[in-house]
Amino acid sequence: MTGGPPDEHEDDDATVIRQSQEHPETFALLYDRHAADIHRYAARRLGDGAADDITADTFLTAFRIRARFDTTRESARPWLYGIAANLIGKQRRKEVRGLRALARTGRDPVAESWVERADSRVTAESAQAALAGAVAGLSGGDRHVLLLVAWADFTYQEVADALSIPVGTVRSRLNRARRKVRTALGDSDPTRVTDVAEATIHG
Repeated sequence: MTGGPPDEHEDDDATVIRQSQEHPETFALLYDRHAADIHRYAARRLGDGAADDITADTFLTAFRIRARFDTTRESARPWLYGIAANLIGKQRRKEVRGLRALARTGRDPVAESWVERADSRVTAESAQAALAGAVAGLSGGDRHVLLLVAWADFTYQEVADALSIPVGTVRSRLNRARRKVRTALGDSDPTRVTDVAEATIHG
């Protein structure tokens, strides 16, 4: 397609990014399409306040480096989540503090954003605490993989694209994370957790 800015309803993300080189304002279409999902993912990990900044920084970064985007890929979703994951990783201590507070007390403002409100399907308080403790104990890389699969519904290939790692590494990190979470939750009592935890450890 040549000429003016792309039509919101016709063009895939790659086309929008290509066109944004000549028409920078069209990059706003990516924000309209993906910002809510990025914000929801960031809020689950860091809380609503930090999610505002993560979302804004994700799209500012994406705009700045948009020339690097591989336009043979139609969707920018893995690329945007990868940027967000990198920004979240810089606040790893905050995320781990929130998870450990939930594991210790059962309540924490940050952790509540991803356990009680966003993922209300995890219903048993003891399971929440066990899950939070297990996720807090994961390495940053393992946690990124686990939560992209569990919360963003990414395929292994999409996780690999988002994090710029081989699919084999995605599989090994996910298997390791699932083993740790499964142990923490306890296979012998599956009624303690529902859809979210099941997706996390069995998906």
